[in-house]
Amino acid sequence: MLDEIHVSNVALIRDAHLVPSPRLTVLTGETGAGKTALLSALKLLMGERADASLVREGAEAAMVEGRLYESARDSDGFCAQRRVSADGRSRVRIDGSMASVRELSERVGRHIDLCGQHEHQRLLDASEHVALVDAWASASISAPLEAYRSCLKEARAAARELEHVEEASRAQGSRVEEARFVCARIDEVAPVAGEYEELEKLLPRSEHAESLARCAHEAQEMLSGEGGALDGLNAAIYELSRLGSVDPALAGFSDTLAEASITLEDVASDLRRYRDAIDFDPTELERLQERFASLKGLCRQWGPTMDDVFAKRDEARELLSLVDDGEERVARARSERDAAESRLASAARALTRARDAAAPRFCREVVRQMARLEMGRAEIVWESRPLPREKWGVDGPASCELLYRSGAGLTPRPLRRIASGGELSRVLLAVKVVLGGADGVETLVFDEVDAGVGGATARALAGVLADLARSHQVIVVTHLPQVAVVGDVHYVVRKSDGDVPETQLLAVEGDERVEEIARMLSGDTGSASLEHARQLLGERR
Repeated sequence: MLDEIHVSNVALIRDAHLVPSPRLTVLTGETGAGKTALLSALKLLMGERADASLVREGAEAAMVEGRLYESARDSDGFCAQRRVSADGRSRVRIDGSMASVRELSERVGRHIDLCGQHEHQRLLDASEHVALVDAWASASISAPLEAYRSCLKEARAAARELEHVEEASRAQGSRVEEARFVCARIDEVAPVAGEYEELEKLLPRSEHAESLARCAHEAQEMLSGEGGALDGLNAAIYELSRLGSVDPALAGFSDTLAEASITLEDVASDLRRYRDAIDFDPTELERLQERFASLKGLCRQWGPTMDDVFAKRDEARELLSLVDDGEERVARARSERDAAESRLASAARALTRARDAAAPRFCREVVRQMARLEMGRAEIVWESRPLPREKWGVDGPASCELLYRSGAGLTPRPLRRIASGGELSRVLLAVKVVLGGADGVETLVFDEVDAGVGGATARALAGVLADLARSHQVIVVTHLPQVAVVGDVHYVVRKSDGDVPETQLLAVEGDERVEEIARMLSGDTGSASLEHARQLLGERR
């Protein structure tokens, strides 16, 4: 829900602030006063394409800021800001953090539906009609739709598998020969997982075994051999210990050196064991080197790693398996594909039955609302045409469309070919009323929904908008006083006189609202017009 919106330097608007009602807000004003600029600002906040021409002449940038609530349980809401500079660059912030226009569209655009005469894409797009019925009848359609989509996914996967095994079973010539060579070459070496990495660590030690053993022996001799470090250290310990009774400080030195002596003895023992553990075997070394070279050759050919070599062998084995066992695997894949297609066909029939049962009821409800809007005997009818299997998609196995019939006995036609702008607006309004909260959009903005409407139809239109405002936040731009009086909040859009025209947005109530209604009724604020305006407002209360 839109809590408030602040607009600055958009077209003729220098500064405007709108705080709409949670229910019905009406915007009125003379033609050319700047209502379009306000709607353009709202489009910017919804993430639509920015145009530098929207920036007010002489200003550096246009700015639109808004605060919205995600749901009725959202107590904090979020703030969004769109800035468009005079050079056309756009900057977005959400809750103070930089964001993209796409994020703005996803965060704000999904909460607001702009339903102007030029914003009927969803109603004119036949592919969207099925979504309207699915949303309205979700209780009866959600389960079969989900089952159909699951079966469609399985059928597509089964078809891909069949195609894969058929292609593999047909593989001949160079591909098969290459696969056989790969398997033979790798199996000849017979690599083991982890072997290559182990040899990388082991070979350097084996290749330098003599040098390592000699180094360990010499170091051990320096420590514990005759005249080695331990002999001198033990002699020092003896002398310090002998005179330690005279000066305790010398005894402390003796203790410290005794600990060092133990450490050196341990190191000497470890060096001895290390030397003895080294087994220099030229024959074994040659075998390890040859083995490592064989594995290295596999890596050069199909690597760079042994994991790549194993993957290549598995791929070749699978291809040979498919070729050797092709007929059986193709038959099994074809059977699985046929079973998946059978399940899909059953799910498709169930989905079609559910939609064909719900759609006429949806149409009847829309027609009932259209009758309230004085649309005579006009009707919305449901058409469902089965599609060829290859054209089935996630939306279903049929081409579904809402058609418009302007009178009994006439042939239903697509909405985009028959309905006028005014008729479209009223059909859209009727659809929105029927959908209620099922469409998932909290805020509806109607522009020119009253085009070509007057008299009893105007009063009916006002009643329908008031009904819609019970389930949605509704903002409507109107020229009809009958609609304006039912608004919970009333704003007037005016253009000031002067060298630089400026659009102003003013909240009116009390006498100011009476005067605006009077102007809408007769173009003046004479006593008769004022009295009529008070009467309309009084009836509303």
